[in-house]
Amino acid sequence: MRQTLLALVCGVAIVVNGGCGKQRTAVTAAGSTAFQPFAEKLAEQFMAKQPDIAVTIQGGGSALGIQAALSGAAQIGMADLVQLPPEAQALTAVVVARDGIAVVVNNANPVKNLAIEQIRGIFNGKIRNWKELGGADHAITVVSREAGSGTRSSFEKIVKDVALTKDAIIQDSNGTIRETVIMDANAIGYLSHGLLNEKLKAVTVQGTSCTTEEVVAGRYPLVRPVYLLTKGEPTGACKAFIDYVCSAEGQKTIKDSGLIPAK
Repeated sequence: MRQTLLALVCGVAIVVNGGCGKQRTAVTAAGSTAFQPFAEKLAEQFMAKQPDIAVTIQGGGSALGIQAALSGAAQIGMADLVQLPPEAQALTAVVVARDGIAVVVNNANPVKNLAIEQIRGIFNGKIRNWKELGGADHAITVVSREAGSGTRSSFEKIVKDVALTKDAIIQDSNGTIRETVIMDANAIGYLSHGLLNEKLKAVTVQGTSCTTEEVVAGRYPLVRPVYLLTKGEPTGACKAFIDYVCSAEGQKTIKDSGLIPAK
């Protein structure tokens, strides 16, 4: 993580000093890979309105985002956690979105619904074959995020008592989990519901679909907030970007992209 933080610092310097003509004020946001593609879209829209500000979006996971904000390697940390860790209490936190965590399987899988207890059993390695769940007689391929991922931390906190099976395939982003499940008929994983597409299937959890409507209604159980974190109250270009994300236009972009607005 230390090397990654140093790379972030170097990235800020390149944005500030690189190029020709008028210098642009640099803002770097780092952290949640689930929120990263949405933040990139928001940054692009923001820079079209504020060409004197250069916003750089980096991934690395929620844990890195918190550490980057604390150390100053990034002006903004991005974290998607059900509960922020104690060290984040030193930061100013703004909820900018909410996100359902979809439990996903391959389209060829006949299983359509899972209870929380069954999901826990799968990821603990106690349920190892799809036939135990009404599916085909095939071993289950468990796919999970790496330690430090906000998606993984939130998933395990909500499902409770998850001791991840040693057989799990570990992926470093929501996108790679999605591709693994698409390519493996026996795989199961979890990812941001904003990254769902027609190439894989989100099972219902406790009989409830992972949709914007069910999340807003409070019926879907796997939901976490998305935070932007700063060391102290944001000012200047940093504040301008956060204000844009929280604005009506920014929140509409979040909604149109598949996440749930903060308000």
